[in-house]
Amino acid sequence: MTSLPPESDQRAQRDVADDVVARVLARAGTARAEGVTVHAAHDGDQLDLAERAALRRVAGLSTELQDVTEVEYRQLRLERVVLVGLWHGGPAGALEAEVSLRELAALAETAGSQVLDGLLQRRAKPDPGTYLGSGKAQQLAEIVAASGADTVIVDDELAPSQRRALEDVIKVKVIDRTALILDIFAQHAKSREGKAQVELAQLEYLLPRLRGWGDSMSRQAGGQVGGAGAGMGSRGPGETKIELDRRRIRDRMAKLRREIAAMAPARATKRTSRHRNEVPSVAIAGYTNAGKSSLLNAITGAGVLVENALFATLDPTVRRAKTDDGREFTIADTVGFVRSLPHQLIEAFRSTLEEVGDSDLLLHVVDASHPDPEGQIAAVREVLADIPGVADLPEVVVLNKADIADPDVVARLRGTERNTLVVSAHTGEGVRELMAFIAASLPRPAVDVDVVVPYARGELVDRMHREGEIDSEEHTAEGTHLRGRASATLASELAAAAR
Repeated sequence: MTSLPPESDQRAQRDVADDVVARVLARAGTARAEGVTVHAAHDGDQLDLAERAALRRVAGLSTELQDVTEVEYRQLRLERVVLVGLWHGGPAGALEAEVSLRELAALAETAGSQVLDGLLQRRAKPDPGTYLGSGKAQQLAEIVAASGADTVIVDDELAPSQRRALEDVIKVKVIDRTALILDIFAQHAKSREGKAQVELAQLEYLLPRLRGWGDSMSRQAGGQVGGAGAGMGSRGPGETKIELDRRRIRDRMAKLRREIAAMAPARATKRTSRHRNEVPSVAIAGYTNAGKSSLLNAITGAGVLVENALFATLDPTVRRAKTDDGREFTIADTVGFVRSLPHQLIEAFRSTLEEVGDSDLLLHVVDASHPDPEGQIAAVREVLADIPGVADLPEVVVLNKADIADPDVVARLRGTERNTLVVSAHTGEGVRELMAFIAASLPRPAVDVDVVVPYARGELVDRMHREGEIDSEEHTAEGTHLRGRASATLASELAAAAR
């Protein structure tokens, strides 16, 4: 039988947990990197941001059900939440728990909730019943009642039985980290494919978590029932409401998978077109809110949505850019990653993430001002490891937000990572050096050309300017005399035109 720690140790652990929660709550509004979005000139008009703000949840509006039997009569209010986390081990575990709980606060705020309080417990592993244990669950119920919260968010993925048991104790809605991330994705998805991917992930998460309410959802016997105790009142339709719901969900999931599969060829055709024209490609990947979209705007002036919130970008954005010597390349902004990213989302967004595997260079953007940038790098690489082709890609770690990062942290990261560049997408610091690195890293045209292109084929000269390297260009009576290097495809077209 294991002995309990001395009372002084328990008190010290409670003090550490209370201090962590106090710091998280004090910074709850700043967990999203100081809360306010500051745009640079290259971010453009940000019309998408105004549209998103108009759709955000506001105080007095929510859809929290008070009585499941009266669906049309629901109390409308802002979701007010209490955060719950576990702390494993000593001081290092407490720091990790604080970083994770702060991120959970940022996720809750991004979803439109108000963080009221928090609870952090030291446990070697979650309680199989109520996740926290009966004593802590009761303490959580008291905190919820005192704060007036209507939702508890747990910084982990709960088993269906744990969620039900915890709800039975605290008497309010309980959601886990996975459900919270799925909710944010559902709010931010804009494209038809993005919405389908998020809905599929939500249904995969929901299927094992359907909960029956009362006897109306209990199992019914169908047809003539024999045996003792199976008399009047036990003959039913043969399929309960919860079974009907499960079947409908499975049917809907099958339809969504077909729709997503049908959308894949369109993206594949675009990639094939770029490959056929041998246009080099760059992919931007990284942790959520690391500044990927800001960097895309700094490089291309695309004016894509930039928001100081988690998972602001869900739909991939592909833009064209030029190196300093005039060569064209494409650059793709992808969805951000997070610790413990729900596997349902990884599977649903797999077709989108394949954009990374097909590129020639990977820009791994890291928020150098974050308390745990190494943890973010590890989380991103864990997800990327499952995407075909990424392992063989040349990668550069772009340490972003250099204008607000600790120089010692930047120096530490540059010492541990093999290939790094330091930039600030907001101020433009280091962007020119990044562009020079991209130009040097992208595949270069390898076939020498020395041709006279007829003036009637001016489009080939234009392509040579965009895709090739020109050493000399001279206008003659027969046409444009070009010397330089081009891709194999373009070289053959130039040769055919010159005959």
